[in-house]
Amino acid sequence: MAKIKVKDTEVTVVSINDNDYISITDIAKHKTDDTSATIGNWMRNRNTLEFLGLWETLYNPNFKPLEFEGFKKEAGLNAFTMSPQKWINTTDAIGFVSKSGRYGGTFTHKDIAFKFASWISVEFELYIVKEFQRLKEEEQKHIGWSVHRELTKINYHIHTDAIKHNLTPKTLTTLQISMVYANEADVLNMALFGMIAKQWREQNPDLKGNIRDYASINELICLSNLENLNALFINENLSQKERLVKLNQIAIQQMSILKEVENKKLK
Repeated sequence: MAKIKVKDTEVTVVSINDNDYISITDIAKHKTDDTSATIGNWMRNRNTLEFLGLWETLYNPNFKPLEFEGFKKEAGLNAFTMSPQKWINTTDAIGFVSKSGRYGGTFTHKDIAFKFASWISVEFELYIVKEFQRLKEEEQKHIGWSVHRELTKINYHIHTDAIKHNLTPKTLTTLQISMVYANEADVLNMALFGMIAKQWREQNPDLKGNIRDYASINELICLSNLENLNALFINENLSQKERLVKLNQIAIQQMSILKEVENKKLK
C-alpha cells in the first residue's frame, strides 16, 4: 500500500493482482464528506456506466453483459441508483473492489479512478495523474536499487570466497583454446558456455534468439563480470589465447560460488 498527496488530499494506492487500484473514496473526500453519495451519483450517470461497461468488456472475461444492458436502460431515470457493491455483485465487475476496515473504502483500477477524478475536477485529475506517475518512478528506482544491491551481495561472495567448489563450466580443451575467435562475444561465450554462438545455433535450430537468451540468471551475472574482466585484460595487452584461459578459469570459479550461494538460500 502506498499513499500519494494530491491538493492536500491523501489518496491510497494498492496493488491487486499486479494491477494498481486507487481509492476513489479518498478522491471523493476532495469534494465532500459524503463520499458514498458522491460515488453513487457518479456511477448512476449514463456516460459513466457506458465507460465502466466498456472497460469491463475489454478486461474482464467473466463480465455479465446482459445485466449491464439492464442498468443502461435504467440510467437517467430518477429512481435509478447505483453503488460499487451493486455493480460488483450484479455484473461480476473486477474494476471495483470494496475493502472494509481501517484502510477500507472503494478502490478502482487506475483507469477508472482517473475517470472519476476528472468528474470531481479536471485540475484534480491532472494532479493525481502527475503524482501517480511520480510514485511509479520512485518504485522503479527502488526496484533498480534492490536488484543492484542483490548483485552487489552476490559479487561480494565471488570476490571473497576462496573455497574451491565442484566445477560448473567445463575446462576448455587445448583445441578450443588454440582457435582464433572472430569477435570478443564468442571469446566470452566459449569461456562460459564452451561453445560459440554459431555452434549453439547449429545445435539448436528450432530455438529463436541466441545462446545468451537462454542463459540462467547466474550465467548472466557471471557473463557481466567476464565482460568487465575481458576489457581489463585487453588493456593489459594479453593475447586472446591468454584471456580465454583466464576467463574460463574465472567462469568456473564464479559459477561454482554462485551455485553454492543459491543452494544456501534454498536451505
